[in-house]
Amino acid sequence: MGSATSELPSHRTPLDDAAETGLKIVVVGGFGVGKTTLVRSVSEIRPLNTEEVMTQAGVGVDETSGVASKTTTTVAFDFGRISLNERMVLYLFGAPGQERFWFLWDRLFSGTLGAVVLVDTRRMDDSWYAIDRLEHHRTPFVVAVNRFDDDTARYSLDEIRDALALPGHVPLIDCDARLRQSGKDVLITLVDHLYELAMAQETTP
Repeated sequence: MGSATSELPSHRTPLDDAAETGLKIVVVGGFGVGKTTLVRSVSEIRPLNTEEVMTQAGVGVDETSGVASKTTTTVAFDFGRISLNERMVLYLFGAPGQERFWFLWDRLFSGTLGAVVLVDTRRMDDSWYAIDRLEHHRTPFVVAVNRFDDDTARYSLDEIRDALALPGHVPLIDCDARLRQSGKDVLITLVDHLYELAMAQETTP
C-alpha cells in the first residue's frame, strides 16, 4: 500500500472507568485487503495479531494476485480496542482473509453486533464471501473501500455499489486503513448505522 506507514497513536490509553457499553465488531474482507492494518491503526492498546511469514506452503493455495508484495498473513484473527467516547468501547476482531481460514468466520461472528467489509477494488470478487456470510447471519455491516496507491482504476462509489449489488441502505465509504482518523470514521459510520437500524425497529409497529 505504497510507502506510507500506519498513523499509530503515540500512547496506549487504559480503559476509561466510565466505559459501560462494549460492542464487538468484526472486520472482514479478502486476502491482503488491509484488515490487520485497520485494526492496528485505530487500536488504543497494543493489538494482538497472529501474523505469520508466508512460506512456500501457501503457493498454489493462497491467491496472491494483486498483493504479490505481501510477506505475512493472519492465521487466526487480529484483536484491538478503541473508545469512541467515555462510555462506548469497540472491541475489534480482524478475520483472516484466505479461503482456507474461512471456517473461523462463523465463530467470530458469534455475538457480533456489526461488521466492516473492507474492499480492494483490484480484487473485488474477494468481497462476495464476506458479504454473503454477513447477510446469512443477518449481521448489519458497512462497506469501506480501502484505496491503494497502485489502484489505477479509481472506480467511483456508485460503480462499486453496483458491482457488489449493495442495497441502498448499506453505507459505502472510502477509507485509508493506514490512517487512524480514516479508520475511526469507518467505525463511527458503522455505529451510526447500527443506531439507525435500532431506532427503525423501535418505531416499527
